Amino acid sequence: MEAIILAGGFGTRLSTVVKDVPKPMAPVCGKPFLEYVLDAVIAEGVHKVILAVGYKMQTITEHFGSSYHGVDILYSVEETPLYTGGAIKQALQLCDEDRVFAINGDTFFPVKLKKMREASENYKVPVVIAVKRMLNFSRYGNVSIDENNIVTAFNEKQFCRDGFINGGVYDLSRTVLEDCPTVFSIENDYFPALVKGRKICAFQDDGRFIDIGIPEDYKLAQKLLAGV
Repeated sequence: MEAIILAGGFGTRLSTVVKDVPKPMAPVCGKPFLEYVLDAVIAEGVHKVILAVGYKMQTITEHFGSSYHGVDILYSVEETPLYTGGAIKQALQLCDEDRVFAINGDTFFPVKLKKMREASENYKVPVVIAVKRMLNFSRYGNVSIDENNIVTAFNEKQFCRDGFINGGVYDLSRTVLEDCPTVFSIENDYFPALVKGRKICAFQDDGRFIDIGIPEDYKLAQKLLAGV
């Protein structure tokens, strides 16, 4: 299995507590947050990782080099910001397999990737996203899915008593973004079109979801990932 990890985040909202490093390299319990993400995907059997990098990429390339725990590391470099869709599209050029995982590098959501791939093979749609059930949340938009796990809507952020969030882990066909522009958001510009065509499915996973996007959650991550 191959995985693209989006690691070019600026970490603007974290600037008061973490400075001068890309957001995925923010230290958590003495090591970069990105190591937790990599450890999780490697444990699931990923044998090749493409890190989509941009902002202060040297911090990442110097730390990881060309391999990590025996897994090959390649780099897809954004000369200018490509947003999530453009970054994934560019990184897919370094992939070989028919389906590839694309994963946010600033959230920790240890999805059961092998089971997710099995689900993808059964669904036979271009994109499968991992979703996490949450209660009483408002920070994230919620994902509506039907009885067949087909995604029917991505809803705006508002208070939700019981629902699913997009976990930022995608299993997609390697050629699915070929006709997309160079710069675009996969969540805002591409996924809505798939919803209309009923071509995106959800894989429900109950793993811990940890987001370090804001100082409060970054502080919480120090406790949740202690000993991991």
